[in-house]
Amino acid sequence: MREIRTFELEHREPASAWRVAQPLAVNVLAGELWLTVEGDAEDYWLAAGETFELKRGAVAWLSAGREGARLSLTVASGAGDTVRVERRRTPRWTWMPRWLLTA
Repeated sequence: MREIRTFELEHREPASAWRVAQPLAVNVLAGELWLTVEGDAEDYWLAAGETFELKRGAVAWLSAGREGARLSLTVASGAGDTVRVERRRTPRWTWMPRWLLTA
């Protein structure tokens, strides 16, 4: 059995900072998601149907595009790449879900 969590982000909602406790696959279910990972020079824009894998220990910042975003997080086996990459302005940082924090 594996755990899958679903989140919805609204447009103009401040970016969320997540510290990854275990490898995770970020799956965009609807809308558009902005994602950046500390130490990575790129910003990523993911559309519905696209996935991005985060390594254990990574700190990722996520925010929604104009239509908002619905995403799921699934425990992954490793780290991979996204399909589409696009540069945009960086939103403000704020909240970090406790269940994603490393000890």
